[in-house]
Amino acid sequence: MNPIKRLIELATHEVGTHEVGGNNRGPRIEQYQAATWLKPAPWPWCAAFLCWILREWLFSSPEACDLLGLDSKKKIEQWRPRTAGAFDFERWAKEQGVRVIAGRSLAKTGDIVVFDFSHIGLVVKDQVSKSTTVETIEGNTNSKGTRESNTGDGVWRKRRSVSSIRSLIRIFP
Repeated sequence: MNPIKRLIELATHEVGTHEVGGNNRGPRIEQYQAATWLKPAPWPWCAAFLCWILREWLFSSPEACDLLGLDSKKKIEQWRPRTAGAFDFERWAKEQGVRVIAGRSLAKTGDIVVFDFSHIGLVVKDQVSKSTTVETIEGNTNSKGTRESNTGDGVWRKRRSVSSIRSLIRIFP
């Protein structure tokens, strides 16, 4: 299977996951958070969602691992992000030799999008030239599109203004 298609499939499968038992809580949220270096607790989890998605993707996509030169579980664990911070994904990408693109470039399917309001998501559809929005799947957001830790309630498919994009992280050139 095409690696990017598999990545989007995994994220799409998570749409509809909601917090349970309080803000930033629930069994699935704790699974996302456990993919980071922090202990699961009631903290904002948008970046944790991406860490989890990328980990699951690499362990289920030999094609992606081949393209990235990750030929063992140990290499996958060393390469994948574990950060709980949206902006910190840029540091991770640079350390791994992954391309970080200024926010005014066209988003492509499979890009990790870092928003200027300290939030992160996965681009699920190529941005069309001159489009003012980008289509994403994000964790710790809500139907209104806010991401504050006290209003984010789940994994949602979103449309965001391209003017709010800080950077794009493109795993494959």
